[in-house]
Amino acid sequence: MPTPIDPLRQKIRAELESTPDARRFGTGWLSGTAALVFSLAGLFLVVCQKYPALFTMPELRAIYATAWFRPAVQGLLLVAFLLALLNLILRPNRVLGFTAIGATLIAGIIGASGAAEPGASTTSAVFFGLDWFVLNVLFTGFLFIPLERLFPRVPGQGLFRTDWREDLFYYLVSSLLVQALTFLSFGPWRIIVAGTQWTAFRAAVGGQPWWLQFIEIMFLTDLVQYWVHRAFHRFPALWRFHAVHHSAQSMDWMASARMHFVEIVCLRGMTAIPMFTMGYSQSALQAYMLTVYVYSTFIHANVGWNLEWLGRLVVTPRFHHWHHGVEKEAIDVNFAIHFPILDRIFGTLHWPKDRWPTGYGIGGHPVPHGYWQQFLYPFRRKKK
Repeated sequence: MPTPIDPLRQKIRAELESTPDARRFGTGWLSGTAALVFSLAGLFLVVCQKYPALFTMPELRAIYATAWFRPAVQGLLLVAFLLALLNLILRPNRVLGFTAIGATLIAGIIGASGAAEPGASTTSAVFFGLDWFVLNVLFTGFLFIPLERLFPRVPGQGLFRTDWREDLFYYLVSSLLVQALTFLSFGPWRIIVAGTQWTAFRAAVGGQPWWLQFIEIMFLTDLVQYWVHRAFHRFPALWRFHAVHHSAQSMDWMASARMHFVEIVCLRGMTAIPMFTMGYSQSALQAYMLTVYVYSTFIHANVGWNLEWLGRLVVTPRFHHWHHGVEKEAIDVNFAIHFPILDRIFGTLHWPKDRWPTGYGIGGHPVPHGYWQQFLYPFRRKKK
């Protein structure tokens, strides 16, 4: 059933997906888009500051008490407001500017009502990582959008390409449900640690040089991930979950987020087991998790670097793009995430010299569009 906000949402979407000519520098599109992003980010951070127990991750709550956080958010909202004014001056279609101004005003009203009460509890049994979503999108966006504009694999592919809303929603869901994902994914290793007495072995592993621990973690997780990944391609029941990830018909930094909830739990759970049960130091584990997060985004990005020499040592965008290729030669190849040598050893390497796939997705494109349709897709009985 249509809601009163639907016409506004459609106007915003149409404006964001404008033609390349309408997005040129000086037309006000860039300032309007930036204003909308910054105003929403500021609004969400104000909500997080107001209700930290409900909308923030425990690991991030310390930043809300710092002296710089509130001025930083106010500065972000001020920049959004100024960019919105620029959009109103330059562009006939002012929907982005007015929406951004509305978001900044709402943020101001919420912020003016007072911060969280001093001494109030900032802990709760259940929380939603809204702040993680904001930082997640801002960090990866600022990192990869300029790279994709400067060195595009597919020139002219806009930021708001087909299905961008679905992939952004994947970012939102995985961020808001980070507590549930962490509990379900890391449950097995806690059971293993509680039921084993490998004190001396874990001490020896954790006593290794930090750099050696980091390399070992990368290789062990990639080895496990290789076979888990291959199983998701091999068995039809698992493939229906993994097909959601492969349904992306455009590759960019947002495409990496398109993963079914069930696959995230299985993949993270299986790859977390060797990391957490063998006794590696916390700093090495945290460094790896940050590295794999950025690296996974990079190999999906619309970046046209060939990197022929580097691709023989570590996975590059061209290597992984072939895993997503729609051609027959791209089926069931290049399963590794870090080290192509695993595909070479196990006979699944595909590395045609200086060539990229001509398209992405699954032949026939059977996976429906829309997050909820894709969420239900693996559970629906396949039509004969």
